[in-house]
Amino acid sequence: MDEVCASCGTAAIDDITLKKCACNLVKYCSIKCQKEHRPQHKKACRKRIAEMHDADLFKQPDISHWGECSICCLPLSLDTSKSILMSCCCKIICNGCNYANKKREFEGGLEHRCPYCRNPRPKSQEEFDKQFMIRIKKNDPVAMAQMGKKHDKERDYGKALEYYTKAAELGDVDAHCGLGGLYYQGDGVEKDEKKAIHHFEQAAIGGHPSARGYLAEHEKNKGRLDRAAKHWVIAANLGCDLSLKSLKNHFVLGIVSKEDYAAALRGHQAAVDATKSAEREKAEEAAKKRYGKH
Repeated sequence: MDEVCASCGTAAIDDITLKKCACNLVKYCSIKCQKEHRPQHKKACRKRIAEMHDADLFKQPDISHWGECSICCLPLSLDTSKSILMSCCCKIICNGCNYANKKREFEGGLEHRCPYCRNPRPKSQEEFDKQFMIRIKKNDPVAMAQMGKKHDKERDYGKALEYYTKAAELGDVDAHCGLGGLYYQGDGVEKDEKKAIHHFEQAAIGGHPSARGYLAEHEKNKGRLDRAAKHWVIAANLGCDLSLKSLKNHFVLGIVSKEDYAAALRGHQAAVDATKSAEREKAEEAAKKRYGKH
């Protein structure tokens, strides 16, 4: 990039500082020069910004939005029944670590405490809710996103919007997906596809497979199957069963290549395998014995 103003040619010397355009292709010495140069730069600028956006959007995340278990640091399963959210600290613990902690406490006759922060576990729903509200008052984005979900399920969309918005502003990926759903459906807000896509994209970049699913369907409806396939591949590589199924269906139709489908199969299996551990298997077996799950 040349160290001169793209409009007037002024060089970046001494007390003259040039500022980059959002596209990073050119620099300007003043807002006046930027405005004057806009007509001839607009097309290249928009094209470059779109390329930069797609580079971020279609980059494969290392892990899903759930991240790792706060105790064993192994990736959490996309199946939320295989982990637990602690109301005292809002950390997500896998069932394996939760089971191991409970087993240790039972065998030692110890008080039940959170495996992460070691605070006593709530003895009632009222106590659980009280702990959760403490986290919300401390601006915990996870707590706010969960409260948004609660109100969303209860169809109290005004409150859902309030909590989702606060959590999203603090960077919570799940909250962005929730906001995308509200704007997409027009629940509690005026239906706004542009805002919905924005929030789904923020969630997708953060590793949210469901947000990828919404974006894939959006692209499919627009006839952009190549972009839809990219979203399905990324979500499948995070362990998402629904996205893998969509890829299979489109492979059968001849839309997705054999190589892309095979690679997604391998990526999906690797993601699922990464969430497994001996302790998690023990927890699953214990749950089957206790609740008769199959």
